[in-house]
Amino acid sequence: MTKEQQLTKIKAFAKSFHLNEGTGHDWFHIERVTNLANKIALSEQVDYFYVSIVALLHDVADYKLNNGDENSGFIKITNFLSSIDFSKNEIDNIVQDIKNISFKGGNNKSENQSLVSKIVQDADRLDALGAIGIARAFAYGGSKKRLLYDPEVSPQKNQNAEQYKNSNAPTINHFYEKLLLLKDLMNTATGKKLAQKRHEFLEQFLEQFYSEWNEK
Repeated sequence: MTKEQQLTKIKAFAKSFHLNEGTGHDWFHIERVTNLANKIALSEQVDYFYVSIVALLHDVADYKLNNGDENSGFIKITNFLSSIDFSKNEIDNIVQDIKNISFKGGNNKSENQSLVSKIVQDADRLDALGAIGIARAFAYGGSKKRLLYDPEVSPQKNQNAEQYKNSNAPTINHFYEKLLLLKDLMNTATGKKLAQKRHEFLEQFLEQFYSEWNEK
């Protein structure tokens, strides 16, 4: 099986997995992340093949899309890649790259993170910024029946993975607990450049939000 044939099958698998997903982790998110990752990979002179694979599969492993299970998504990925002629070593590397992407409070620093993983991580974080990032945040919050904002509930920064996973805070808090932190967590020069404008849009949105909220 050629690389292009493998990518075609991976794309179909990912698209099927994310069908009717309404939390902001839909197929179009995967498509945007893959495109952004390839854009960054080009500037970093990294081959698109593994970058595309990790980007296409990164949210199949997300516990939020697997009923809170941290492992079932990786089992799905492993079984699928085995079925399309990937070796155990290749699968292990892809799985490890995906494991190193997740935010989980921003304190899960990865050791020996590959450049492929860093590129996809940047692309995934870029899609959590700007206008699309705002839309996705409220889509996810709505799917979990979270309040838009509660002035009495303060953001909890520097959460550990368990605190981040179990948080039910209002969506506006998520801006301070994750979104506004992402600009300074970018790995690549291209990621940092693209993040700046999107970050500024978050700040402008919050300024307008509070202005309207507090209007008398």
